[in-house]
Amino acid sequence: MARTRSKGGAASTSADKTASTTTKAASTSAYTLPAESTNPPKLLVLPKDASSSARIITLENPRYGKPTRYLICPETGSFYEFTKVAPPNKSTPRSWLLSSTEKESALESQTIQSPELYLATPYDPIFLLIPALFKPSSSSKSEKQERQYLSLDDYLDLVPNTDRHFSEILTLPDSKVEKALEARLAVVCDCVEMGDDKMYRPNDSKLSAVILSKARKMAEKLPPSMEEKFIKKALEAPVMGIVKDQQPTAPPPAAGSPEDSASPSETRSTTGTTPSVVSTAATTPATEAAEPTFAPAIVASPAIVTLQRLRTGLNFILSSYLPPSLSRTLQSSLPSETFAPLEEYLSKLSKLRAEAAASRSNDINGGKRSRDEEDDERLEKKRKMEQEEKVKKANTSRGVKQLAKVNTSGMMKLSSFFKKKT
Repeated sequence: MARTRSKGGAASTSADKTASTTTKAASTSAYTLPAESTNPPKLLVLPKDASSSARIITLENPRYGKPTRYLICPETGSFYEFTKVAPPNKSTPRSWLLSSTEKESALESQTIQSPELYLATPYDPIFLLIPALFKPSSSSKSEKQERQYLSLDDYLDLVPNTDRHFSEILTLPDSKVEKALEARLAVVCDCVEMGDDKMYRPNDSKLSAVILSKARKMAEKLPPSMEEKFIKKALEAPVMGIVKDQQPTAPPPAAGSPEDSASPSETRSTTGTTPSVVSTAATTPATEAAEPTFAPAIVASPAIVTLQRLRTGLNFILSSYLPPSLSRTLQSSLPSETFAPLEEYLSKLSKLRAEAAASRSNDINGGKRSRDEEDDERLEKKRKMEQEEKVKKANTSRGVKQLAKVNTSGMMKLSSFFKKKT
């Protein structure tokens, strides 16, 4: 018989292939994501008083010498720096979802992949001019005396890597940036008027006064994290003893007083014409032992804490906004008596910490030594007992050993025959 082959299987196979191809194409076209942008948008929080004419320009950072973004508003003459706020855990994926508060455009939202936030905070423009005013080469006394009076335009020309947009902002008709810079220059410089122009010469003492003033303002409102790390822990002294708070005990009643006639557990009131009232006293003792409290060796006074806050703010400003060479110069130019009480306290504190560390190590070594001695004594006793047992076994005769093996259960002991008869 001739063999026949069904064609239904081939038809179904081709239909399945066509359906899978169509589904694959549909899914590919429906879920295709756009390519990742090489310059993704960033989330900025700008001040309310910044006008629409405010611009973001690039200037050299006075501390690190790198190009940095700043926000300048020509209408108010205000400068702002961008502070980056990022989550502490970078391994956890995060993003921003931005949406409008209006119902009509609520669906028009935008997702930003980067979880970073850039916050515009006020910035003193004098820090941008400090590299041009106080150069590292003008540190010697002779070069300081040769400092000349220059105009604001001359100092702006000395600012390195100035953005062209900065010059455009200065030339705007209603721009207040130039007046703001002149006002800040007058704070740290000696001013002289030559005709219609003002000339400025940098003054080291005025700059030190400005930096100290900023440090004092910062010391008044330190964040809790800096207060805990740089103030409390830095001034905390080690515990060197225990202080017990004892309550004063009541003196015993004098002999022959009316209280003697009353019982120890009762107190009678006989004042005036009121009837006598009997009150039962508590059976607990008059004084109770207070719990011991640990007292530090020394305690920082409020003046010491204030100086530590001032030093913390000063170190933060010098390490964040000024060139390293100028920071060292300003630190050395400060009067020695400014932080003298703080230095004295810190020297005592370092000695106490060294003594506490030494005593702690001695206690640890002493406890370890005592434990080792106890272990040695225990091993010595065990060795002596084993040696005595070996000697006893060696001196025991053969007959005694055989008698020890005899089963004496049910037999009377020899001592029972020598007891008194009852």
